[in-house]
Amino acid sequence: MKIDLSGKVAVVTGGAMGIGEACARKIALAGASVAILDPNEDAGTKTAAAIRAHGGECKFFRCDVSKSKDVEQAVGDVITKHSQIDILVSNAGIQYYGDVITTPEDDWDRVIGVNLKGCFLISKFCVPHMISNGGAIVVLGSVQSFTAIQNSAAYVTSKHAVLGLARAMALDYAHKGIRVNCVCPGTIDTPMLHWAASLSPDPESVIRTCDRMHALGRIGKPDEVADAVLYLASPMSSFITGAALLVDGGMLVPAGGMAFQEGGTGASTKK
Repeated sequence: MKIDLSGKVAVVTGGAMGIGEACARKIALAGASVAILDPNEDAGTKTAAAIRAHGGECKFFRCDVSKSKDVEQAVGDVITKHSQIDILVSNAGIQYYGDVITTPEDDWDRVIGVNLKGCFLISKFCVPHMISNGGAIVVLGSVQSFTAIQNSAAYVTSKHAVLGLARAMALDYAHKGIRVNCVCPGTIDTPMLHWAASLSPDPESVIRTCDRMHALGRIGKPDEVADAVLYLASPMSSFITGAALLVDGGMLVPAGGMAFQEGGTGASTKK
């Protein structure tokens, strides 16, 4: 069944690159008018132009989602142009590394500011424009909304929190016809992943390790996450709200991780 979002207006934060770009592109090609909110003006402008070149309607709005004035202005500009908002994809996110001792306070504030406060602010300013007609909000969490990796205290905290925020909003606005769900990706082939891998002396080894972390034996693609977002943003998921959808290639399925499956008790007894 083809998803048709004709006549809908969608806001996608962090839509200039990576998962956000894939979401913006797929939602636009399904017929919605898309507003990309992102602080990266060069990348955002190019992405919007590329979407228009393929027949979609898309406009870029410069916005730092951690700043209330930026978000209020950008959402106001979207309303001025389109008079409505039907879909919100809260995707903007950053990652810094460190434990609670080594993480500078400024880094903590920045990660929480973009990943969590940004989700709060974009919802705060978009939801009032969705209440009259209902709509769909999709928040981008992570497998780290459920679990943790070492040396990533701020990011893990932010992704646990956005899942809680999505569930809270699902309850608060269900009676208004607004569905809120959370998509939780595993490791995805994005600029953020390659930046993280570049911090290692052997980036290719990091990518190979990431491949092996998933039961499917590979990292995911942005389009694979965007397909899940598109589904949750569409009428096809009309009876789904407050859900957390893992798009993780089976990463969280194996007890003890994939290495344990290769050499742990179950593997050792396999004939």
